[in-house]
Amino acid sequence: MAEVKTKQQVKLSLPAQADYVDVVRLTLYGIASRIGFSYEEIEDMKVAVSEACNNAVLYAYSQEGGVVDVTFDIGEHELELTIRDQGSSFMANDKLGHATGWHDTQLDDVQAGGLGFYLMQALMDDVSISSQEGRGTEVKMMKRVLAIGEVK
Repeated sequence: MAEVKTKQQVKLSLPAQADYVDVVRLTLYGIASRIGFSYEEIEDMKVAVSEACNNAVLYAYSQEGGVVDVTFDIGEHELELTIRDQGSSFMANDKLGHATGWHDTQLDDVQAGGLGFYLMQALMDDVSISSQEGRGTEVKMMKRVLAIGEVK
């Protein structure tokens, strides 16, 4: 009988301060390189996760003491990242109405304040954002390892 691999999970719970975003980036680098992502793919993921973490740091909490939770779900050939805060919502549904269609959007057509989400969409394979007033925001992103010679 074939052995079924279970996903591994790494969780970080960090103060919502810009100084800690580098911890997330370093952890991402270590995990992604073990899975077999290329240098370019890792750099893309680092930009995307930085954008998500920076949004939580800058907009979720009106005072110090907030926390950003980052979960890495590690598959054999993919990595899923979840960035979650419990701060004030920025009403993602209103501001991101057509986020799923941003792959076909010209950069000039992105409204101010939406560039980080545009980058996440452009750099990752899948991105979903949910935000509820008073309950925080959750950003889920997933990236699959490209086989050598494979074009996205």
